[in-house]
Amino acid sequence: MALAVLLDALYKDHLTGAGHPEQPARYDAVTRALESTHLLEGATRVQPRPANDDELALVHTASYIKSVRSEIGALAGRPNVVRDLSTGDVTYSARSLDVALNAAGGVLSAVDALFKSDTRRAHCAVRPPGHHATPNRGMGFCLFNNVALAARHAERKHGADRILIVDWDVHHGNGTQDTFYSDGSVMFFSTHQHPWYPGTGMMHETGEGKGKGRIVNCPLPAGSGRDEILRAFRERLLPAADAFKPSLVIVSAGFDSRIGDPLGRFQLTDADFTALTEMTIEIAAKHAQGRLLSVLEGGYSLEGLAAAITAHVRALKSGT
Repeated sequence: MALAVLLDALYKDHLTGAGHPEQPARYDAVTRALESTHLLEGATRVQPRPANDDELALVHTASYIKSVRSEIGALAGRPNVVRDLSTGDVTYSARSLDVALNAAGGVLSAVDALFKSDTRRAHCAVRPPGHHATPNRGMGFCLFNNVALAARHAERKHGADRILIVDWDVHHGNGTQDTFYSDGSVMFFSTHQHPWYPGTGMMHETGEGKGKGRIVNCPLPAGSGRDEILRAFRERLLPAADAFKPSLVIVSAGFDSRIGDPLGRFQLTDADFTALTEMTIEIAAKHAQGRLLSVLEGGYSLEGLAAAITAHVRALKSGT
């Protein structure tokens, strides 16, 4: 199965300051892991490119895009200064906008590869992450919502009419949920720790209007692991996907749900990430002609992130 990978040292240029968990070293950890295990051999490389404002506007409001450009632009010529975005807990530096645009644009290029070539799976190891970014607010380390933009791009450019987003990050993807809450063309499924940041993702949050029933939240307590999370995938995701029949599967691949992560209290192992990946592959093979896009979200233990991403990408590359 052809695999495409988006990796670029540009993603290290988003500086967040000493001690910040969402640090450039995350990119190094991922790259070293994939290179040392030879998982990049034979993979197609997706090149980053900046998303333009029209593409960002598929998800984000014009006022939010303008404010991000203004705030980050104020740091021009001051490469080592870091500040916090006015809308929430997002630390940025002078090159953060360029990096975030190239993360979003690179993900859109990966979507194009899935629809315009023999590539059927892609992993995008981008920074900053995106699933907390709402249409009008950056938060939770996220500037632009990469997976939401990918879904809208697939709809607009490739005519995809049903898209499934699966989010196994330990934190609820509130920005993704907000984007598609009343939409209907996108199903959002999430397992996440609760109570935990950002405090959203209750069982009763199921969508509204055309989106009613398209939001599937599985909040789970601290200490949850293979039994609870894989059960949610088997008993809630698989039947929902069979009914929805997505033409594209997108994974918000957050590895802070791995055991030992400093920002989460889930207990998933590398073998569990293999199993979760295989389930999403099964859905994509059954309904989406194999099309599966994986986008990095959280994961803040460098050692744990390296091990989990290796398991995930190995499954993407070898799974049938």
